[in-house]
This record gives sequence, C-alpha cells and structure tokens, in this order.
Amino acid sequence: MSPALLESVPVVGSALDRAQSLVGTVGTPARVLGGCGVLRPLSPVALARVGRALKEWGTGPAGGFTAMALRDPGRTGLVDELGSLTFGELHHRTNALARALRERGVAEGDSVAVMCRNHRGFVDALVATAKCGADILLLNTAFAGPQLVDVLDREGPQVVIHDQEFTGLLEKAQTTRRLVGWVDEPDSGVESLEALIPAYDDSDLDAPDHHSRVIILTSGTTGAPKGAPRSEAGLGAAVSLLSRMPLRYGWRTHVAAPLFHTWGFAHLALSMLLGSTVVLRRRFDPEECLRVVADERCDSLVVIPVMLQRILKLPRETLDRYPLPSLKVTAASGSALPGDLALEWMDTFGDNLYNIYGSTEVAYASIATPRDLREAPSSAGRPPWATAVKILDEDGGEVPRGETGRIFVGNGMLFEGYSGGTESKEVVGSLMSSGDVGRYDVDGRLYVEGRDDDMIVSGGENVFPQEVEDCLARHDGVVEAAAIGVDDDQFGKRLKAFVVLGDTGGAAPPTEDDLKIWVKQNLARYKVPREIVFLDELPRNATGKILKRELAEPD
Repeated sequence: MSPALLESVPVVGSALDRAQSLVGTVGTPARVLGGCGVLRPLSPVALARVGRALKEWGTGPAGGFTAMALRDPGRTGLVDELGSLTFGELHHRTNALARALRERGVAEGDSVAVMCRNHRGFVDALVATAKCGADILLLNTAFAGPQLVDVLDREGPQVVIHDQEFTGLLEKAQTTRRLVGWVDEPDSGVESLEALIPAYDDSDLDAPDHHSRVIILTSGTTGAPKGAPRSEAGLGAAVSLLSRMPLRYGWRTHVAAPLFHTWGFAHLALSMLLGSTVVLRRRFDPEECLRVVADERCDSLVVIPVMLQRILKLPRETLDRYPLPSLKVTAASGSALPGDLALEWMDTFGDNLYNIYGSTEVAYASIATPRDLREAPSSAGRPPWATAVKILDEDGGEVPRGETGRIFVGNGMLFEGYSGGTESKEVVGSLMSSGDVGRYDVDGRLYVEGRDDDMIVSGGENVFPQEVEDCLARHDGVVEAAAIGVDDDQFGKRLKAFVVLGDTGGAAPPTEDDLKIWVKQNLARYKVPREIVFLDELPRNATGKILKRELAEPD
C-alpha cells in the first residue's frame, strides 16, 4: 500500500495517458481512490519520478515512504512525543540509518527484528531495514523473556532494534548486534538510532534487488507465536479496506493500536497511500488517547477493542470533556466487540465505528460499518471489495446460509506460510482458513461464533463460548466475560465462565446464580456455565486478546 499507487503504473511511455486509461477501466478501484482523494493532479514529471521510485523500491515501506517524500516532502508524516517529522525528513533519516545498518552487517535477504513501541524509532527502523533489502521481523512488546528468546533463535535476525526498556529481556538471545530505538536514560552509553542517524550520509541510496518482507507474529494465545511473512501489498488491499471504511487523503490519524500488530501496521501502510499524518504515543492511556485525538485534531482513531472498553470505563464527566468533533472514523480490529460495546461507543462519540474482522494469516475478511453495528451489534459485517468469505464444512463444501461452519477467506493479502517451516493454515482452492467458525445470516452479514478449536460438545449439542460470553457481557453488572470448556460427568463438557463486574451504582452486584439465571433466560439450558468465577481483570496479551490458556490453568 504505497502512495500514488495508481500513478506508479506509468513508468515509461506516456505516463499521464496510461494513468487516465487505468482510471477508465478499473471501475471500483478508481471510484474508491477518487472518493478518498488519492487520485489528484500531479505533473507528468512528478508522476514519472514517483512511478520510477516505486518500480525500483517496490510498494512496501521503502518505496512507499520514498514516493511520499517525492510527492509531498513538506507534508507532516509523523507526530510523536519528540515532535513532528515531514515525509522528506523521514526519507533522509532512513537513508542515513540504512547506511548504518549496512555497515553493521545487514545485507539483502537478511532480517532485522524490531521491538519498539509506537514512536519514530519504529518507523525509522522499518523503512531503513526495507531500504537495505532485508526482511523485517516485528516483535510483540509484551513478550516474556523465554518467548522472545525462542522467536529470535528461530528467526535469526542480523540486528535487533529495541527500546531501552527491553534490554534485560534480550540478554539471553543469541543476537550479534543490538541498537536502541528509544532511550529512557540519555547518558547510558547505548548505541541509539537518534545518535546514529546524524552521523551518516542521508543522500539517496541505490535500490536493492530484494524487496523486503514484513513478518508479523501471531498472537500466541493458544501456543508459541509463529511468524507470518508477507510480501509487498498491492493496490487491491488498500481498495478493499477503503471500499467500506471512508478514510481520506491527508487525514490526521492517531494509531493507538500497537504498530507491531497487523491492524496498527496496516494503518501505517495506508499512510503511504493516503498521505496521512500518523500520530503516535508510546503507551496507551484511555484519557490520554482522547486528549491526543482532541489536541491533534485527529480525523481517525485506530484501536483494538479493549482500548474502547477502557475508554468507556472512564467517569462520565471525563468523557464529556472530550466530545471529539474532528473524529470521523474509529477503526477497531484484533478481537470481537463484546456485548453492546459498539452501541455504547457510538452513543457516546457518534456513529463513526468500523469493526474489521480478520486474522494475522488472512489479514482482513469483513468490515462492519456503523449501520451494520446499529442493526446487528454482534455481526462482523460484510466482506469488502475483491474479498471472498465462505463458510465450509469439514469436507470443504459450502454450507447453506444460516448454518455454522469454518470460515475461509480469499483476498490479496493472504500470508505465505509460517516462517521456520511450521505447519501453515488449511487452504481450500484459493481460500485460507481464518481459524474461526461462523455463519451468514439472512441479512447477508457474517457472524463469527468463535475459534474452530474452542467449540465444545455438551450433552450432544455444539456450544461456542463466544455466544455465552456475549450474553454475559450484556448483563448490566458485567464489564467483560470469557468462557472455556471443562470436563463434566453428566454432559461430557460444560462451560466455565470468568467474569469482571462493573460499577453497579450502589446496587448489589450480581451473584453467580444471578448470572446463570440470566444466561438461562437468553440461551438454551445446555449453554449455561457450570461455574462462574469472578476476576478483577481478564488476562490479555498486548493486542487485547484474552489468554484463555491462562484461564484453563489450574489454580
């Protein structure tokens, strides 16, 4: 997803004529890109320069940011706690850093690991690595030491770029070189990006033959994190997202979701196409997030659902201080929206919420618009342009509408197979398993019912925990809930639920029996949890997904 991707097609011959010809033939892409302001006047000379850069550098981070620097060098591309950087400044900084990385042994086809929070160091590392022709391994900032060591030993990066706070976690990793992306102690003597960048030539580089891949790690909620590599995204992926999510060229976007996560990274990639000003903060705080959106006049906000939950738990007087009149799109992804969270957000901040369903492996599958969420808050919406989502049975056949089956997805962003040679996702034809089960309802919307390995059979009936979790979350006294399958002498398996209670406004909080009665009133008897445990909070990873393996561990 790079800037002026449409303009990048004409590299030789009559650039302008070919671009105009493409506009007349691609239909939906031209309408979508025209509607969001990407198609805009550009001189033939500038058009040729941008096209040549994308041809040489590719449509990934190296080509994307280079093209934006050529197209609009003075536009602010990034704002973080250290200030702002234009696209031109980012281009020169990453030229210098690429030279520093090459001097430290990073060659085409190598890999560089990045373990940074949301700040300029992440972007510098990403783009400079791509300019070296090396692959980029994005590390979860919430990794425990053993997880981190396992991943680094498996992937074998040439260099690790990390924030200073993670130095201790890296001590046992077998890495040859480390650089610090964010320094907490200025006089600590570490080799930092901010010190390296001004020490190297920042003039333009020769493009490598190898275009880098980005390796995003799976969440590891059910096992060891696996690397899911992707080559450069094309125009189709951007058009798919923009066909159901009305982002616009030149918007200011606060990316609160982690940049190492598929969703946060997707919006960094979109900024290369949309010329967005990406506003970053290293850590998420619910009130600070609202303040950033207000003070920076952000048009869009990129989050994971647990961030919405934490914001909405703020006192009413705090929420009232931030009406967010500039906010036009709140883009959420990473996990299901529990209960009536979508309605609560839109009742508070307006109908601007778009929820994207997908996975690390399939990227995006469907998008629920504000209208979808108003009419069916638990739905995952509909597939966007050029995306196929089918519900298949165990034999790979398509099931009738309304019946539950495995969700398979086809789009332009399916991953290439896990790195390290581990087993990949199941593929049927051109469709890849998302790892979830779900159904299409009569309204044509997709409903995700849970992980395909979460389903339990209770008394001969199939039970999906998510349905029970949503039911519990809709109780006025419950903030969030999770459920897992446990052994039961009578039914074979039954659900065990874990619940976090909220403020009841002085009323007595619900008891275990109250909640069991609630589920029984709304769902079939066999879906009532055998046991409900009350917790102060549910265990989550850095991307907000509930760690059910921790819930399943014995006390």
